Amino acid sequence: MVDTLILGALVYDGTGAPPRQADVAVADGRIATIAASGELANERAQTVVEAAGLALSPGFIDAHTHDDTNVIRQPEMLPKLTQGVTTVVVGNCGISASPVSLRGDPPDPMNLLGQREDFAYPTFADYTRAIVAARPSVNVAALIGHTALRSNHMDRLDRRASAAEIAAMRAQLREALEHGAIGMSTGLAYASAFESDTAEVQALAEELDACNALYTTHLRTEFDGILGAMQEAYDIGAHARVPVIVSHLKCAGAGNWGRSQEVLDSLSTASRLQPVGCDCYPYAAGSSTLDLKQVTSDFDIDITWSTPHPEMAGRTLAAIAADWNVSLMEAARRLQPAGAVYHNMDENDVRRVLAHELTMIGSDGLPNDPRPHPRLWGAFPRVLGHYSRDLKLFPLETAIHKMTGLTASRFGLTDRGRVEEGYQADLVLFDPATVIDRATFADPVQTAAGIESVWVNGVLSWHEGQSTGQRAGRWLPRGADLRTSFSTFRS
Repeated sequence: MVDTLILGALVYDGTGAPPRQADVAVADGRIATIAASGELANERAQTVVEAAGLALSPGFIDAHTHDDTNVIRQPEMLPKLTQGVTTVVVGNCGISASPVSLRGDPPDPMNLLGQREDFAYPTFADYTRAIVAARPSVNVAALIGHTALRSNHMDRLDRRASAAEIAAMRAQLREALEHGAIGMSTGLAYASAFESDTAEVQALAEELDACNALYTTHLRTEFDGILGAMQEAYDIGAHARVPVIVSHLKCAGAGNWGRSQEVLDSLSTASRLQPVGCDCYPYAAGSSTLDLKQVTSDFDIDITWSTPHPEMAGRTLAAIAADWNVSLMEAARRLQPAGAVYHNMDENDVRRVLAHELTMIGSDGLPNDPRPHPRLWGAFPRVLGHYSRDLKLFPLETAIHKMTGLTASRFGLTDRGRVEEGYQADLVLFDPATVIDRATFADPVQTAAGIESVWVNGVLSWHEGQSTGQRAGRWLPRGADLRTSFSTFRS
């Protein structure tokens, strides 16, 4: 007898291959059998799911999240589970919940992860133990943030690190990697890391090579100087002999619109020389803390939160400045610390990046934002429904590959990302005719439509619009040699 039997589903296996009608049996948390539709009809099972008309795929892997503290504080993880996400990669953009020992409030942008009391993990081992104890509803793989390391060992973040400080950061990074961290991330655009030079990052990245880990980066700029920032990322990866993932690749700023082909040509050229890739979210607007360097009248800026002026959340910066009869820059200064949505991209650029063969999907959602960007609740169904089905940007099997098999390969997530016998039963059953995001900028906390059932490690966790209350996620230590797995990217 098996635990679960899913009959007659249209199975997308996560490799990018066309779907096939099949029955799938799950036992002991793994995919036990895949057979032609009808062949398992007489198999005994504790639970039988009639899936005719529905698509079955691997559970989606969110390549870019800031769920570091939320997987512990809010282990139900409904913003992700309701989309069909079964695994999250945390620790992006140079900010991670561990290893962290704060001397005061978390510096910007580490404050995106929570308040001072939420950073309770001075070692990576402390963090992984907390994940195991919390039993989140999704699996968790973790990067180590460069800014987090800097804040541990530097008195000021607006300067380069000394040789002694770099040595201390390297030792702490090495300890985390030995305990299973999958790599290191940087957020070089932020003031807390901008003054670090390439040599500082290269020295830290040397630790990644010995552990077959990877390097991910929020580039030093995503505006006019993006090609130089991408070259810096390639140089760091080449120096350390490790794979590189460019985070949330975009052409930001009105002066940059239309340059996506140039940017993607850079990525493609680099990929022929070294292992590189990128992630992207399916929206023409980004979200982060309110950054004075991005204040402009070229596009709308929505304020999502403000510590001194919480009543201004939900309004545009331009409207606030007009009410106060001050400049945009002065209004931004008065609002800080604050969060913002920047409508700083061109839709055609977003589509080109999404469609590129090296692009995987990441939400980059901010779960602690009181008025979050809709990507937190809607990124993956938006790719399936809006971009694949409605706009026909790519076939559904390609969309699924970008959020399952490709992502598992890049991050070395062993036995995940495919509907394949012996693999972990992270699965999502959805209606390809109705799946769509419902979260909007005006009303962002909305579950998606069309996600019927989600299994995490074989446990039914979301079903017919409701959480089952079962939380079966696990901490995922680093697995496969990532340099080998990157060689399959262009298959």
